Amino acid sequence: MYKVMIIDDEPIIVEGISKVVPWEKYGCTVVDTASDGNEGLEKIRVNKPDIIFSDIAMPGRDGLKMIAALKVEFPDMMICILTGYRDFDYAQTAIRLGVTRFLLKPSNMSEIEEAVETMVAKLKKQRGDAPEEEHEEEGKAGSFIVKNALQYMEENYKNKITLNDVAENTYVSQWHLSKLLNKHTGKSFSDLLNQIRISQAKLLLMDPSLRVSDVAEMVGFLDVAHFSRVFKKQAGMSANEFRNKQ
Repeated sequence: MYKVMIIDDEPIIVEGISKVVPWEKYGCTVVDTASDGNEGLEKIRVNKPDIIFSDIAMPGRDGLKMIAALKVEFPDMMICILTGYRDFDYAQTAIRLGVTRFLLKPSNMSEIEEAVETMVAKLKKQRGDAPEEEHEEEGKAGSFIVKNALQYMEENYKNKITLNDVAENTYVSQWHLSKLLNKHTGKSFSDLLNQIRISQAKLLLMDPSLRVSDVAEMVGFLDVAHFSRVFKKQAGMSANEFRNKQ
């Protein structure tokens, strides 16, 4: 039996899909439900369902980030989106990230059953092209996560941010994020963060009224000696030498 989970903040939809769809006909069983994205993600990691029906416009989670995280963590999982969010670009991105079906609310039962049938057929499909199709989907989802991680780092480099902060923002584990950053950029989290900070520091050093210690603090370094070491490693010269050359 294929395990199914339904995630929606509208109880009537959860109950409707759980009880009205003839799950046994498709060799499926509903193992759990959730009313929001946070609860849903926790339960998915516990139950490891084969199929998910989920709304993505729920409070507390960014739907596209959640899809990307799931496709990286569980590349075989089939995802059907149920949403009232009528945005073509959003739907296109969701499908590019590996969503099997994108259904607009209110969906009729024949649409839902067709989605179940399609997802079950995909799960049954013998491997062949399947791994290639999964690696490709996982690659797109991974690329999406890395893009969001770098954006978060660029917006928050002034603060004391950790790998865990960025992982939480992209809904993946620290291990998954570290692996993805390395795979897509060839660099570690700390190298990428230092790169962002030092490139900002170079711009600030153009201002002669700022001391090196001021610049260090402004780009998120608590210790000027640490800043000096990282700057020299990245720029090939000290911060003062860089400033004097400008």
